[in-house]
Amino acid sequence: MQETVIKQEELDAVKTLLMSIGEDVEREGLLDTPKRYVKFLKEFCNPQEFNFTTFENEGSKDEMIIVSDIPFFSICEHHLAPFMGFGYIAYIPNTKIVGLSKIPRTLDYYSKRPQNQERITQQVADFLMEKLQPKGVAVVLKARHLCVEMRGVQKHDCWTTTSAMVGGFRNDMNCRQEFLSLIKNK
Repeated sequence: MQETVIKQEELDAVKTLLMSIGEDVEREGLLDTPKRYVKFLKEFCNPQEFNFTTFENEGSKDEMIIVSDIPFFSICEHHLAPFMGFGYIAYIPNTKIVGLSKIPRTLDYYSKRPQNQERITQQVADFLMEKLQPKGVAVVLKARHLCVEMRGVQKHDCWTTTSAMVGGFRNDMNCRQEFLSLIKNK
C-alpha cells in the first residue's frame, strides 16, 4: 500500500483545531494524533476507483435483484461528524447485469467523503441507472447520525431513512411495494 504523504501545514491545521478546544498538543496521548487524523481523512475521503463489471443479461431475466444490509460510513458535511448505517439497493435488469460486489462498492464510493445522506442515495441511483440502463433502480439508506446523537438534540438511536426510486420502482406501485416488503424485515 502506498504511504500517505502528509504536509506540515496539514498537521498544523489539526494542532490548531485541538488547541482551539483547549487541548495540550504536547501531551503524550495527542503527540501523534494530528498525523493519525490527517492520515484517516486522506484514506477515508479518497474512495478507491473500481471497475464496474457488467455482463450480458442472458435469458431476458427481468426479476428484481436486491443487495441488502450493506454497511456504509460517511462524514456529515455540515458537522464533520460520522454517520453510518445500511443500504438496500435493487435494480431490474434490462440488457446488462452487474457483478454483485459492485453494488456495495458503488455505495462506498459515494459515501466516503463529507456528504449528506440524501445526496448519497440519489448519486447511487443515478450511477446505477447510467451504467446499467436497467428498467428501474431503488436505493434505500438507513443511518444513524452522530451529529444528532452527540450534539444539538442529543437523541440516541434515531435512524434517518432516505430513498430514491427510479424507473419501474417509481412508476409501478407493485414493484415498489415488492421491494419495500422484501427489505422491511431487515
